[in-house]
Amino acid sequence: MLGAVSGLAACAEARLPAPPETAVADVRVLGIPNARFWLDRGNEALIEEAVQAEARAVAADPAARTAPVSFLAVSGGGDKGAFGAGLLCGWTEAGNRPAFRLVTGVSTGALIAPFAYLGPSRDADLRAVYTQVSPDDIYSARSMLAAVTSDAMSDTTPLFRLISKHVDDPMVADIAREYGRGRLLLIGTTNIDLQRPVLWNIGAIAASSKPGSVDLIRKVLLASAAIPGAFPPVLIDVESGGRTYQEMHVDGGAIGQMFLYPPSLNLGEETRRRGIHRQRTAYLIRNDRLDPRWADTNRQFLSIAQRAIDTMIHSSGVNDVYRIYATTQRDGVAFRLAYIGSDFPESQHAPFDRAFMNALFNDAYEKARNGYPWATVPPGFRPAG
Repeated sequence: MLGAVSGLAACAEARLPAPPETAVADVRVLGIPNARFWLDRGNEALIEEAVQAEARAVAADPAARTAPVSFLAVSGGGDKGAFGAGLLCGWTEAGNRPAFRLVTGVSTGALIAPFAYLGPSRDADLRAVYTQVSPDDIYSARSMLAAVTSDAMSDTTPLFRLISKHVDDPMVADIAREYGRGRLLLIGTTNIDLQRPVLWNIGAIAASSKPGSVDLIRKVLLASAAIPGAFPPVLIDVESGGRTYQEMHVDGGAIGQMFLYPPSLNLGEETRRRGIHRQRTAYLIRNDRLDPRWADTNRQFLSIAQRAIDTMIHSSGVNDVYRIYATTQRDGVAFRLAYIGSDFPESQHAPFDRAFMNALFNDAYEKARNGYPWATVPPGFRPAG
C-alpha cells in the first residue's frame, strides 16, 4: 500500500521553482509592469495607478473630476455568492445602481466582480452563474487516496471551464474599455509561497492585449476561489532575470474575506493633496451572515477541525468589515454594508445546491428591488455620540 501511495505521489503534477524571495520585487507577469500590487508593503505603485485612473476618467469626461464616485467590495462566501448576485440584479431593477469607479473581489466575490464591474448588461450572465449551476459545474471529487497524494480533495477543471465560458474575448475587451475610462477592477489572491496578499489589476492585464492575458485573467479568478485543501492551487508563470518560475496562488480569503484598499493608504489625505474634492461611497457586499450560528458539534476530529475553520473564516469576515469601516471613516468615505440577515432560513445543504442558491438569490433580489436597507455601521457597533 505504501508503495502505491509513493507511486501516485511521484506522478503528481510537478511545478517550476518558486521565484527566490530576493527576486520578488523584480518578478513580472507577461511583462506587464502594473499587472498587480502587493498589499502589505508600500502603496506607491497603487497610488500611481489610482492617479493614472483619475486622469483617464477626467479625459473621458471632464465632469468626472468633481462627480461623486462609488466603490464596491464583494466578499468570499462560496455558494452564498448567490446573495451578492441577487442583490446586484435586484439593484438594477430598483433603478439606482451606480457605475462603480472601483470594484474589488475575493473568492466567490472575484467571480462576481467582473459582472458587477461591467454593469447591468451582464446581469443575465451573473444570474445564470449563481442560479443554474450544480456541483458538477464547479468541481469533481477525487478519491480519498488521490486526494491524499495530490494537492486537493477535488478537481476544479469544471469551474475553469465555467469561468472561461463567460470570461471570453468580448468580456475582456469590455473590461479593457472601462479601464481606459478610468475604472479599476482588482482581484485578491494569496501567494502561498510568500504568505502575502496579491492584488491583481485585471483592467491593466486586459488592456495590455498581451498573448496569454485572457488566460491569465481566468487563472487569477480561479486562484482567488481556490479554497486551500478543497480546491487545487493555481500555478502562475512569472519571469525574473530571464528565468521562468511558477508562483502558487490560492483563495484570497486565506488572508482576508474582503478588501477595499489598504488601510495604510490614506485616501482622504491623498485626494486633498491633489486638489480632488468629491463625495465617495463604499458599498460592501458580505456573502454570509455576520452573526454567529449555533451548531451541536460532534466530538470527533474532523467535526471539531471543520467547526474551528468555519469559526476562523466567520471571524475574519467580521474583522474585515470593521477594518474597512474604520478606514472609510478616517478618509471621509460613506459606508454602506449588505449581508445575509438572520431572517433568511438557512438550512443544511450540500455545497452549491441549486435550490439553496436560488432561494438566496431571490431573497436578495427582492430586497434590493424594493430598496435594500444598507447598514451605515457594522452590526453591533455604536458610534460615539
